[in-house]
Amino acid sequence: MAGHGGRGWHGRMIAAAVGVTAVAAATSVWTAQAGQSGSDAPAPRASASARATTPKTPPVSAAIAHASDGGANAVNITIDDGPDPVWTPQVLQVLRANGVKATFCMIGPQAEAHPDLVRQVVAAGHRLCDHTVSHDTTMDKKSEAYQSQQILEAEQQITKASGGVRPMYYRAPGGAFTPYSRHLAASHGMLPLGWNVDSKDFERPGTAAIISTVKRELANGPTLLFHDAGGDRSQTVAALRTLLPWLKQQGHSFGFPVS
Repeated sequence: MAGHGGRGWHGRMIAAAVGVTAVAAATSVWTAQAGQSGSDAPAPRASASARATTPKTPPVSAAIAHASDGGANAVNITIDDGPDPVWTPQVLQVLRANGVKATFCMIGPQAEAHPDLVRQVVAAGHRLCDHTVSHDTTMDKKSEAYQSQQILEAEQQITKASGGVRPMYYRAPGGAFTPYSRHLAASHGMLPLGWNVDSKDFERPGTAAIISTVKRELANGPTLLFHDAGGDRSQTVAALRTLLPWLKQQGHSFGFPVS
C-alpha cells in the first residue's frame, strides 16, 4: 500500500553476515553517487581488461521514475502489495481482457508464498517491482543496514519465485525513499519507482470514488497506483474494468515507467 500507513508485513531478517556484505557493497555505490539529486554521475573510463568484464547494461538511474516509455499520452498501471491468491488472478484477467501490461510491486514473502502467481505475472508480459520484505513505511527513518535487508532480501525472494526474472523496479513503501535506498536499488539494476496518481483504492472508498479520483488526478502524471492485496480488492478490480477502457477512449496508450 504504497500511499498509506504500514500494514504489519513481517519479513525474516537475513543473516548478519549477508546484511553487512550487502551494506558494504551498496554503501560504496551510494557514497560515490550521493548528492547527485537522483541522477547517476558519469562512470569513469575503464581499462581494456576491466571493460571486458563490465556488464553490457549500464546501471539504471537512481532518480525516482514517474514518466512513461509510451510517450506523451501513455499511462503506467502499477499494482502493489501482492501477489494475492484471490485478487491477483482477477487483476490479471482484467488486464488481459484490455490488452494492458502493468508493473506489479510485490512484497517479498508474498512472492515467496505464491510463486505460481509471480510466474503468471511474468508470463503475461508484465514487469516486476521490489516492494520490500515488510512494507515498513518508516524505513526512511531506519538504518542503512535495515534498508538494505528489506530491499535485497525481497529482491532475492521475488527473483527466486519468478524462476530467475529479477525485478526491474524498486518502490519504497509509502514513498519512503532515501538517497541510500535509491542508489542501492539502482546499483542492483532496479529503477526507483514513484507514482503520480494515487487511486486511494487501498482505503476501499467505493468503486465510483476510485474511478473519480483517477479521472480527477490524471493530469498529475502518467503513473497510476492500485493494489491487489492487503484486504478485499473487489473495488479495485471493478474500477479497473471501467478505467482501462475509458483511458483508451480518451486516447491514452499504456507503457512502463521510466525516469
